[in-house]
Amino acid sequence: MKASDCKEVFALLSQYLDRELPDDICQEIDSHIADCPPCIQFVESLKKSIELCRECAPAEEPSPLPEPARARLQAAYEKALAERRKAEG
Repeated sequence: MKASDCKEVFALLSQYLDRELPDDICQEIDSHIADCPPCIQFVESLKKSIELCRECAPAEEPSPLPEPARARLQAAYEKALAERRKAEG
């Protein structure tokens, strides 16, 4: 990877932020980000988005749908899918 290539850096950002990349790749990304204002802005925006998503996570799991509601939802989905396929022809 050429860390000077913003597209390559962007492609690896999720793995980079999750610390899933080898140290040498992380160092290349760190070096690139330190000297690239658009990448700095993008990384900070991405970090903020991740933080906001974590804050919005529900405190508890919702209960499962009752079977009749689940069956109606499944039927509506299958009907919409069939209509879409018919329209695509």
